[in-house]
Amino acid sequence: MSLLIVSLDTTALNVALPDIRADLGASVSGLQWVVDAYTLVLAALLMLSGSTADRLGRRRVFRWGLLLFVLGSLLCSLAPGLGWLVAARALQAVGGSMLNPVAMSIITNTFTEPRERARAIGVWGGVVGVSMAAGPLLGGLLVDVSGWQAIFWVNVPVGLAAWLLTTLYIPESRAPRARRADPVGQLLVIVLLGTLTYGIIESPQHGFGSPLVLGCLAAALGALAGLVAYESRRAEPLVDPRFFRSLPFTGAVAVAVCAFAALGGFLFVTSLYLQEIRQLSALRAGLCMLPMALMTLVCAPLSGRLVGSRGPRLPLVAAGAGMTAAGILLACTVSADLPLGVLFTGYVLFGIGFGLVNAPITNTAVSGMPRAQAGVAAAVASTSRQVGSSLGVAVIGAVMAAGGFGAGGLRQAAGFLETERTAWWIVSACGLAVLALGILSTGHRARETARRAAHLLDGRDGGDGSDEGTEAARRPAAGRTSSEAAG
Repeated sequence: MSLLIVSLDTTALNVALPDIRADLGASVSGLQWVVDAYTLVLAALLMLSGSTADRLGRRRVFRWGLLLFVLGSLLCSLAPGLGWLVAARALQAVGGSMLNPVAMSIITNTFTEPRERARAIGVWGGVVGVSMAAGPLLGGLLVDVSGWQAIFWVNVPVGLAAWLLTTLYIPESRAPRARRADPVGQLLVIVLLGTLTYGIIESPQHGFGSPLVLGCLAAALGALAGLVAYESRRAEPLVDPRFFRSLPFTGAVAVAVCAFAALGGFLFVTSLYLQEIRQLSALRAGLCMLPMALMTLVCAPLSGRLVGSRGPRLPLVAAGAGMTAAGILLACTVSADLPLGVLFTGYVLFGIGFGLVNAPITNTAVSGMPRAQAGVAAAVASTSRQVGSSLGVAVIGAVMAAGGFGAGGLRQAAGFLETERTAWWIVSACGLAVLALGILSTGHRARETARRAAHLLDGRDGGDGSDEGTEAARRPAAGRTSSEAAG
């Protein structure tokens, strides 16, 4: 239930963006912040929430996450202006960061028998596909019937029901040895993501060479350098820089950023195009996006089977090819009255590509890693997904804003077609990057770098001559930390 409301909220919100723009008088940059306020905060707090749940109790943190998400949703529906809505979305994200990784850890600790655990995780994964398919359609229906506020109302009864069921049925659990907090590393991550995204979103309004934008980019670079230097010296870093010596891990992080940047940009520009340019209702726009969602639903389990039987290279290459083809097709045929057959073909190609990319990301990230570190590697890959989504909305939204789109509507903007074409070329470039990275990060040489990185990480785990690293790898899933169990 927690995954359902989080996923539905994300996919349904994009259909509501034009109504939010009209009702609150928001500019394109304002709409970007409505989306990115959530994904940025979520990305910054995912790993912190997981380690906090290990220390304080997973059920306790999960219940607090549900209450914060419900409260944030209620405040979103009552927001009288854009600033209030952005702030409420950030509060939603604080709660959301306590849900997905902690819930996966709860599942892992509740279902200790491998067959039962596999079935439970299968149900969990199926909810993602259902929400992807139902999100645009349900969002369009709610917006047409009751306005954009209804998208957030839905979260309240479902979230409260999940809270009650958690209280009644979920046992409390903690990690035998939780990871130590890393407040400095956490602060540097927040500064890095926040300043980078702010600089990109505000660059059309202030100019790329303005002191504000250049200062944001300088702060982001400084935070990145500080994060690498500081984390290299910690015994239990928030993100171990030595992970990036593994080419499969680095490739998986880059693939996650590129693929989800393409998805974030795709949903952002598509919802505005269908409703502002083609003048479709929110419900009809949701129906138009259904082919993409359905292909994602169909291809996601197929990708998992391909990874199991053939390895991650084939689905990664096919995913990159699908997203690249979709971007090129829509860029070359961009028109205010594009035939629906061409439009749906582009959406189907993108849905196939995105549906194939998720399973190999996690598989490639943990490839060759010590079992004790595999969950942390998977958590970093999950964070990279949110970072990519934020950057996709920021970059493509900035391109659209640079074309002169303001709060007065997009249909009158003379440069819309060229701006939309640029957005689709960016999507195709992200797909091409996924394809290339899929080839580079899955070969024999890449696996050798993963083995060398694993050797270094094992040295840290058991660097005092003890068998701590080996014992951590032998622990059953029920005794692992939240971030480890995410693997």
